[in-house]
Amino acid sequence: MPFFRLVAADSRMPRDGRYLEVLGTYDPLKNPPLTQFKQERVLDWLGKGAQPSVTVRTLLRRSGVWKQFEERRARAKTAP
Repeated sequence: MPFFRLVAADSRMPRDGRYLEVLGTYDPLKNPPLTQFKQERVLDWLGKGAQPSVTVRTLLRRSGVWKQFEERRARAKTAP
């Protein structure tokens, strides 16, 4: 029964090793699949330079969080 936690992890740690923070969950068996994020924390980590995996980026796009991140990044670049 697959159920996944979305976490912020240090890239120097093993894949199944210690993580810094749990940012959400993903349950692919629900219809439709259930994705829950701590949206502000995800945006905070992305703003600090966190690099999501391809799969997590896809989940963020589907939920609209990635678009919010891109909008924040664009505003930051145009701000004086």
